[in-house]
Amino acid sequence: MGNKGNLGYIIFLWATLVAVVAMATAQRPFERTKGINGLEKIIVRDDRGRSFEVFLYGGQVASWKNEKGEELLVMSSKAIFKPPTPIRGGIPILFPQYANTGPLPSHGFVRQRFWEIDTNPPQLPSNSYYKAWVDLILRSSQDDLKIWPHKFEYRLRVHLGTEGDLILTSRVKNTDVKPFNFTMALHPYFSVSDISEIQVDGLQNLNYLDQLKNRTRFTDHDKTITFKSQFDRIYLSTPNDIRIVDKKKQKTIVVHKEGQVDAVVWNPWEKKVEDLGIEDYRRFVTVESAAVEKPITVNPGQEWKGILQMSVVPLS
Repeated sequence: MGNKGNLGYIIFLWATLVAVVAMATAQRPFERTKGINGLEKIIVRDDRGRSFEVFLYGGQVASWKNEKGEELLVMSSKAIFKPPTPIRGGIPILFPQYANTGPLPSHGFVRQRFWEIDTNPPQLPSNSYYKAWVDLILRSSQDDLKIWPHKFEYRLRVHLGTEGDLILTSRVKNTDVKPFNFTMALHPYFSVSDISEIQVDGLQNLNYLDQLKNRTRFTDHDKTITFKSQFDRIYLSTPNDIRIVDKKKQKTIVVHKEGQVDAVVWNPWEKKVEDLGIEDYRRFVTVESAAVEKPITVNPGQEWKGILQMSVVPLS
């Protein structure tokens, strides 16, 4: 009886292990393919048909679709898929410098580097919230060290939640022997019905730096943000949740951020942008999770973690 009991227990454990592995595999469909101009990209789908695409060039998310196949991000109609030009649209990663706030090229350099699939990522939390994901990593190169003399690893996990929300988890590790500072932003181009018809809520009564006026500081006393002309502001010490209300599409985009206290709201309106189609500005708004005013410091051997979670809910 004892041997039979042990055998039964071993069979049970083996069956459980097989089931767990099968379920994990089923929840992580993964396709590595080539996009425009042969640029490699990863396509990830969940079991309900929701998906995202991310280019290894720039570690840049280029697409996020719901179960109906509706595209929730915007790619410029004139986007250039030819390194070293950054890709206009999707979700560029601006690191280790936001815009021209320091000595580096504008918006840093990681959006112009080739990332790798991370074969040894940090362990996923032990819950069922994560449905489909990919892990990428970028390590500082000798060329990078010439312009920014700090060794680092930037790990990026892109994943879909159970409700189809898109989550970007950034981990920046200092692999050097001295501390370093950085500013950064994740820059999603959210798809909207018409920029003149939407509003952004959650930033009222906050201080902001107006980038159209040499980053002069003001306070926003309006109840909501609407768009009638070019708009480019860095909001300071913002709440974790910001909402984009699109009445025409009857939806609200909820932008949730952790580890980044600022937020950038931008639309160029009719200003000429070389790699943006003339009418493209009407189709998107960017609400960015950012750390600009107070740079983030990472000590040797330590790691900074930031989260950007984006979800679309029916307009209430």
